[in-house]
Amino acid sequence: MPPPEHDRVAFADLAAAAYCPRQLYYARRADDRAPPADARDRIELAFHYPELRRLDDAALRRKPIALPPARYRATLDRLARSDDWDALTSPAATRAVLTGKDCRGVAHKILVGAGAGADASGGDAAATAESSAAADSNGASEAARTDGGDGSAGAGPPIPVVVSPGEPAERGVWEPQRVRAVAAAKALAWECQRRVPKALVEYPAYGVVRTVRATARNAAAYRRALRAVRSMDGPPPRLRGDAKCDGCAYREQCGVRTRSLRSLLGL
Repeated sequence: MPPPEHDRVAFADLAAAAYCPRQLYYARRADDRAPPADARDRIELAFHYPELRRLDDAALRRKPIALPPARYRATLDRLARSDDWDALTSPAATRAVLTGKDCRGVAHKILVGAGAGADASGGDAAATAESSAAADSNGASEAARTDGGDGSAGAGPPIPVVVSPGEPAERGVWEPQRVRAVAAAKALAWECQRRVPKALVEYPAYGVVRTVRATARNAAAYRRALRAVRSMDGPPPRLRGDAKCDGCAYREQCGVRTRSLRSLLGL
């Protein structure tokens, strides 16, 4: 039997716990987990790629993209020639709320009938979608079942997509985003009652999408994050001067001590 609705962990909390459980603890206390406006603007790019391809350089410079306009447009043009373009620009559902056995959250897109995506070791593809009406979890699971009428046709399993406003890793996917993608895949599998072997992570400011597969390593990272969130009844242990502490908004509250460059060099 699944846990009560209030015990299901949010995708965002799982990703935050994978990054730093102590940061999640302070964010929860401050009730400060909404993405900033600039992050929301970057996420919104994921739903306007066809339009963005048509913009000139001056118009693209006014968008929150992370590449020079000519390079960004060329990337989209190249990716538009891929076999996956039609499926990626016509998702079965967008902004779908998924409720799984242990977690709940939003998949920005649900793809059906496509083997979209690239190898997680570093291959890229465009993950794009035109604006459409928001879909709830019932709509997402219904769309996932309609690939052949009985959920078993050859069109392939549904693919959830989560959109990141940040920068992709040089290769693969950062652990917090891998955890969030696994959560989306597990929740979608629970809803549509079929195996979902992978998810996509999209970085629309860069025109990049990476694949996260249902491997033992990724499942283990998801389970660690789930345990960390569910066991959080006080502040988790501090990190020991990790580089991620430098830009943390809760650094002073946390009290973590980081070593200066001078001390690291023994000066």
